Amino acid sequence: MHKNQGAEVEAVRPGSPAEVAGIAAGDIILSINGHPVNDVIDVLFYGNEGELDAVVRRKDRKLSMRLSLKEGANAGIEMKPFKVRVCRNKCLFCFVSQLPKGLRKTLYIKDEDYRMSFLYGNYITLTNLTPQEKKRIVEQRLSPLYLSIHSTDGAVRNALLGAPKAPDVLKEITFFKEHKIRMHCQIVLCPGYNDGGNLQQTIRDLYKFYPYVASVAVVPVGLTTHRKSAPKLRPVEKDDALTALGIIESFQKRFRKRHGDSIVYGADELYIKADLPFPPLEEYGELPQIENGVGLTPLFLRHARRTKIPPFEKQQRFLTFTGTSFYPFLLRFLDRLKKAGANIEAAAVENSFFG
Repeated sequence: MHKNQGAEVEAVRPGSPAEVAGIAAGDIILSINGHPVNDVIDVLFYGNEGELDAVVRRKDRKLSMRLSLKEGANAGIEMKPFKVRVCRNKCLFCFVSQLPKGLRKTLYIKDEDYRMSFLYGNYITLTNLTPQEKKRIVEQRLSPLYLSIHSTDGAVRNALLGAPKAPDVLKEITFFKEHKIRMHCQIVLCPGYNDGGNLQQTIRDLYKFYPYVASVAVVPVGLTTHRKSAPKLRPVEKDDALTALGIIESFQKRFRKRHGDSIVYGADELYIKADLPFPPLEEYGELPQIENGVGLTPLFLRHARRTKIPPFEKQQRFLTFTGTSFYPFLLRFLDRLKKAGANIEAAAVENSFFG
């Protein structure tokens, strides 16, 4: 955990307990009920009681303020974003490193911050966690975490991460399992590195930690023409996707029979590349990795089938557009709209920006 420097208030909701207590934008919250505050997570964790005694710094003064919260109420404080810890790995497939120049600065931030993982579902590699941070994760129950695993074979994983001294990921996962922290894991599939037998072994290893490893997603590596680093990686082709899905589905059948839970999932893009139909939406469980592109298209198709379509006015014209991968699935919905009288067309836009 970082040295206590407090957390800055960005805004206070009018009429909220924080405003009533006198807290204002620009104040630095130093402690709540005697607990040091470093960031928004501390504010959320320690600010969950009915009576809050806060110490804030306003310019060069320290002020004590008391907040009274009704049960389930929010203090009404919006915190300024914390400085994100950046990744020092040199992953062979890092998408940020493959971006062209001239984009907005925030796109070039390679985050490796357990707080972003807990708050927003960002994936981390567990290569820079300090003992104090691991202790904080356990004490504050920062669960679930989202982890980039790629391979449980240390040599393969470290090669993919470009981090020869990365810690044993299985030991890290064991620590979190022992402290009942749930984890969602991803494997970025890189042909020639972590496919085939290596993929099978990684899934087997991660399954040993179920249910604390609650889900595993296999997603194809993303490559752009702006990639300059060596050694070369090749994209996931149809045969690669078919092989990976065969492995995934063999595990899924076993897991569903034993637990009623698929546990491991292939990204939608793998099914599209393999030209295979998606599994029934029910087999995706609670869609634990939908933000990772796992089950997003099947969910859209389900909603598209069940949506009640109102009549359209003939003079109304609509145009929409989408990427080439999703275009065929969008057309199915548009056909229903047209039958209901909609004058609507879709354009497939090829993304040539990344090459």
